[in-house]
Amino acid sequence: MTNSLFLRKIRSFVRRDSRMTEAQRQAYQRGWPCFGLSLDGGQLNLEQVFGRKAPCILEIGFGSGQSLLAMAKAHPEIDFIGVETYLPGVGALLLGMERDSLTNIRIFNADAVEVLEQSVPYDSLEGVQIFFPDPWQKRKHHKRRLIQPDFINTVLKRLKKGGLLHLATDWEDYAMHMLRVLTENHAFTNLAGPGQFASRSAHRPLITKFEQRGLRSGREIWELQLTRLS
Repeated sequence: MTNSLFLRKIRSFVRRDSRMTEAQRQAYQRGWPCFGLSLDGGQLNLEQVFGRKAPCILEIGFGSGQSLLAMAKAHPEIDFIGVETYLPGVGALLLGMERDSLTNIRIFNADAVEVLEQSVPYDSLEGVQIFFPDPWQKRKHHKRRLIQPDFINTVLKRLKKGGLLHLATDWEDYAMHMLRVLTENHAFTNLAGPGQFASRSAHRPLITKFEQRGLRSGREIWELQLTRLS
């Protein structure tokens, strides 16, 4: 007997080994009380969270945080919220924040769908960026891909009018899937033009180790930048 309550919910992550290095663990213990966020806190008041009024960008799946650290360092006038379920990545980000004396990042160690639905207010974000989400390469697994119409509608409601949705992948099939999903949503406009992919953005100032692996494997980087119309 099939019950919709038991259908698999799309998640923003794949579970991986969660053992932190000693340096990451210590950085986590020092930094999490100051910079960690919890779903239990309910809807965020961004001005209270960061202690100021500033544009805020949400990054989903920041990995080890290399790119997020570079962006936060280059743009101290912007606040960033990173979402990652991989605990060593959270530790690595906190270690980098400590090294670079960064205070304009806050972190969720949680599933991004739940973060958006439970913690991020409508019309609050200047941008949402999702770089190299799991491509779920096998056709039978395509339904598990994060970039789906319902998820994009959830993102849309959290963006301010004119807010930017920025996606990147190194899998052509997933890139075409992303383009189809976004083209069908008429609340977005594609900055590169209808049906077009964007050039590499200055908002991705660093080629991460993950991206380097894709390039070494001969895969192209596919990028989309879209803004919310209404």
